[in-house]
Amino acid sequence: MDLRENIREGVISVKGNRLRTVLTASIIALGIAALVGILTAIDSLQASLNSSFSSLGANSFDIRNKRAGSNRGGKKEKVYPQITYEEAIQFQEKFDGPGEVGVSTFVTGFAEAKKGSKVSNPNLLVRGGDENYLSIEGADLKEGRNFSQIEVRNGVNVVIIGNDIKKALFDKNESPINKSISFLGTKFRVVGLVESQGGVASGGTDRAMIVPLETGRRISGGRTLRYDISVGLNDPNQMDYAVGAATGLMRKIRRDPPTQADSFEVRRNKSLSERLGEIAIYFKLGGGAFAFITLLGASIGLMNIMLVSVTERTREIGVRKALGATPAKIRQQFLIEAFIVCQFGAIGGIILGIIFGNLVPLLIGGGSFVIPWLWIFTGIAIGYLVGMLSGFLPARRASKLDPIDSLRFE
Repeated sequence: MDLRENIREGVISVKGNRLRTVLTASIIALGIAALVGILTAIDSLQASLNSSFSSLGANSFDIRNKRAGSNRGGKKEKVYPQITYEEAIQFQEKFDGPGEVGVSTFVTGFAEAKKGSKVSNPNLLVRGGDENYLSIEGADLKEGRNFSQIEVRNGVNVVIIGNDIKKALFDKNESPINKSISFLGTKFRVVGLVESQGGVASGGTDRAMIVPLETGRRISGGRTLRYDISVGLNDPNQMDYAVGAATGLMRKIRRDPPTQADSFEVRRNKSLSERLGEIAIYFKLGGGAFAFITLLGASIGLMNIMLVSVTERTREIGVRKALGATPAKIRQQFLIEAFIVCQFGAIGGIILGIIFGNLVPLLIGGGSFVIPWLWIFTGIAIGYLVGMLSGFLPARRASKLDPIDSLRFE
C-alpha cells in the first residue's frame, strides 16, 4: 500500500459514510466559523473605526514646547526655550517619515469679528495654520476651499471661519464665501467655512477663525507666539516609527546634546485607537475561547467516530495486514481519513466565517469588507491539527490490531 492508495481508500471511506462525515465536518466548521467570523468582524470594525478616528485627528501627534520647570525635591527643573517659527518650518521641510506635517500657532482667544453693522461676541479664537492644518485636525470644509501654499507663505489676508461666526455675521441662507469680515484691525476675505463639529471646547473650530500662518504672525502685534507642530498619519500602525523619526529630527534641529532630555514634548492623540485595540484583544480572546471549546467538542466527536470506524473495519484491517500492510501504513490510512473530514470542515468554516464576519459589521452600520488571510491560514492549520490529534489514537489502535484476531472478528 502506497500513499496514493491510502488516499484513495480514505476518500472511499468518507464517501461511504456521508451522513456521519457531514455531521462531523459541520461541528468542525462551526468552530472554525466562530473563530474566523468573530475575528473577521473585529478586524472589519477596527479598520472602519481607525478610519473614523483618523478623520477626527486621532492618528496624530504634536510636538510642543516643554512645560515650565517646577521644584521637585528642592531642585528646580531646567526651563527649555520655546520652539521658534524657524525651527517649526525647518522640521516641516526636513521630515521624511510617514504622514503629513502641519504647523500652527494660537494668536488670541478674545477676538471680535465685524461685518457691516453686525458684530460677534469678543470670545472668538484666531489661529494661524498652514494648508495641512484642517486635515490633521479632522475638520471638513462645508463651503469654499482650503489655503493655498502661496497664501500661507506670503501671508495673504484670507480666513476660514467656523459655524458660529457664520451665524453671527451672515444671514441664514447667505454664503460667506468671498465676503469680507474684519478682526484684530485687519480686513479679511472669507475663503472657507468649516463643517460644524458641535464642540464647546476652546480648541473647537465652530468659533475659530483660521488665517494663514504668516498672516497670524503679522497680526499678532509683535507678541511672541507659540508654535505647534502636528503630524497626521493615515496608518495608526506607523505611529511608533513616525514618533521616533520626528523626535530624532527635532533633537537635531534643536541641537539637544545626547545626554540631555528632549527640550520639547511629543504628545500623542491616539487614545481612542489604543482603547479600541485593547477592547479588540478581549473580543478576540473571547472568540478564540468559544471556538476552542467548539473545536474540542468536534475533535472528541471525530475521535469517537474514528474509533467506531476502526471497530467496524477490524476484518478489513486484518486482511490488509495479512496482505503485507505495515502498522505505519494502517496508521497513515486512518490519519488521512480524519484529515479529509477536518479539511472539509475547515473550508466550510472559513467560507461561513468570512461571510458572517463581514455581514455583521455591515448590518450594524459600519465596517468595511475584509478578507482575513491570517485567519484563513489559521483555520486551515487548525483543521489539520484537529484532524491529526483526533485521528492519532484511533489510527494507533488500528495499527496495533493482531491480524489473526482481526480476521476472526465478527
